[in-house]
Amino acid sequence: MGVTPVGNGERRPALGLILPATLQGELPDHVGATSGSTPTSAQALSELCRRAEEGGADSLWAVDHLFWPHPINECLTTLAIAAAATRRPLLGSCVLQLPLRQPAAVAKQASALQDLSQGRFILGLGVGSHPGEYAQVGVDFHQRGRLMDQGIAAMHSAWGSAQNAAGYRQQPASATVPLWIGGSSAAARRRAASVGDGWVPLFLTADEYGPDLALLRQEAAAAGRDPRCVESAVVVFVRVGPDDQAPKEGARWLSELYGVPPRAFERHLVAGRAEVCAAALDRYVRAGADHIVVMMAGDQAVQQFSSLRAAFVDRTETVLAGVPA
Repeated sequence: MGVTPVGNGERRPALGLILPATLQGELPDHVGATSGSTPTSAQALSELCRRAEEGGADSLWAVDHLFWPHPINECLTTLAIAAAATRRPLLGSCVLQLPLRQPAAVAKQASALQDLSQGRFILGLGVGSHPGEYAQVGVDFHQRGRLMDQGIAAMHSAWGSAQNAAGYRQQPASATVPLWIGGSSAAARRRAASVGDGWVPLFLTADEYGPDLALLRQEAAAAGRDPRCVESAVVVFVRVGPDDQAPKEGARWLSELYGVPPRAFERHLVAGRAEVCAAALDRYVRAGADHIVVMMAGDQAVQQFSSLRAAFVDRTETVLAGVPA
């Protein structure tokens, strides 16, 4: 699921895009907008998803927050529209905070999205890191790990209810919904190794990713699983632009989104010309990532992604051909 054939027996790592949390600044004002409004309609979101597919995105992802300082689209609703608007990309939540939700309801939503997308849906799950958001929902932040494990078990139980004799079942049943576990902590990595179909951490440098992926393989084997049964993915912040401007502009954009100082992103932002960014992403590929998911740190995310994707494909195919990059 994480790599793409390139026609010579080799396989190219997949490159996916996190959809903008809102559509402000992403589309011309006349698309899906009424007079004086920001284009936030289903039509506008559909158009953005189609443009991302045309731009070569191997996957499209939606972020998840129930409460946030800035406007943010709802994750699974966004992906339902993406499922209707596209045909090829995988679709995933990056990542849905399961402890804030009723697991059986999430299981039903995930199964429906798997049907609607004809098998393209990935349910990315995480515990989140914002105590204030948990407080707004009325859930104990310090119990999030336990609630996550219980929730995963409850979803599997809901998906298996069609095999039970009880009269109440979740139907229609869909194809299997892959569970990709987000988070860069040791607990998240171990959870991915033991029950996940994929691991999609954030805030790991390329130098950190390789050793942590090796640990995940060891932990999967210790859990009695095939170490290669867990897809290797990673989320990376990227800003495409002039080498002397992109790092500061990207860090400033992320600072406004997350409400933390720009310096917090210095180690975790890939920034510069598309070719420079592609080379930085290639380091994750060499560390073992089969699927890179990028959040473009700026407006016009699809336009930035398209230039990044072209440079990434050029570099990857050069490497696969055996030519030094």
